[in-house]
Amino acid sequence: MKRRVFVTYMVLAVILIVLVLLNMLLGSSSLTAGEALRILFAHDTAGKFGRIVWDIRMPRILAALFLGGALSVSGFLLQTFFANPIAGPYILGISSGSKLVVACAMVFGMSRGIMLHSITMIISAFIGAVAVTGAILLISGKVRSMAVLIVCGVMVGYICSAVTEFLVTFADDSNIVNLHNWSMGSFSAVSWDNIRAIIIVVMTAVVFSFMLSKPMSAFQMGEQYVMSMGVDIKAFRTGLIVLSSVLSATVTAFAGPISFVGIAVPHIIRSVTATSRPIVMIPQCFLGGAVFCLFCDLLARNLFAPTEISISTMTAVFGAPVVIVMLIGKKSR
Repeated sequence: MKRRVFVTYMVLAVILIVLVLLNMLLGSSSLTAGEALRILFAHDTAGKFGRIVWDIRMPRILAALFLGGALSVSGFLLQTFFANPIAGPYILGISSGSKLVVACAMVFGMSRGIMLHSITMIISAFIGAVAVTGAILLISGKVRSMAVLIVCGVMVGYICSAVTEFLVTFADDSNIVNLHNWSMGSFSAVSWDNIRAIIIVVMTAVVFSFMLSKPMSAFQMGEQYVMSMGVDIKAFRTGLIVLSSVLSATVTAFAGPISFVGIAVPHIIRSVTATSRPIVMIPQCFLGGAVFCLFCDLLARNLFAPTEISISTMTAVFGAPVVIVMLIGKKSR
């Protein structure tokens, strides 16, 4: 197993580097590898290509990398919490709850000419994520079936999305385009100021998640087992929910709701490595989520250029079949 895990790390790292380069080179204005390397190492921000690389493509690449990783880790934490591989921030409606509160904050701010700070966006998204997570937890106390819980999460997500669309429809004309693009999922609006906040929040949450690897491994074996190790089960479960909410909220705040990454990537990593150990899954889910979102964003930008597809559309195209295969396999077993 150790060899398989090591090989997976190496493969993901190589694919990640290749995708970063491709995302930097390809677009409406393509660059050669030599031009891109010169701009990067010389930190050349002057000229057309310098501005394209540093002001547009690099922030977008870093956003796809860190937010994709965050969404995948968030999905893994939720799957651990609910002990079900179908759980994820998009399916359970958590991303939609974040989207609703952020949309409210954006409409309120834009109507008054106020630009929202990165931290304000994250806090707004976190409030929405926690609110929906709380509702899901209340529902989970009433129903026994995980399938019913998933359906309830999907319905909550639809309600939040409907209210968000209502807000977008009646927003000022000048704000509708920005709100619509964001609500569909996109890394295009991320700036360097956003990147700083994203890296700090995401990496802090991922590090804390990794520190919970040992109690998570015990939790996977049952609540009684983890309690026998002296772990405060209520504090532990709260920690999982808070960390998952912070990660998914950060993604929604800057890129809008992105579908299926939180379910598909952990499943793929789990299948490839043949383990569910959090100490292995968390870093590999982060790398896998980064690779998945960089790949989907590359296609979204270039497949029908100059028309750009929403990132959520591309992640659904590749993520939904993985979920279907997973459900069929689970049913057959």
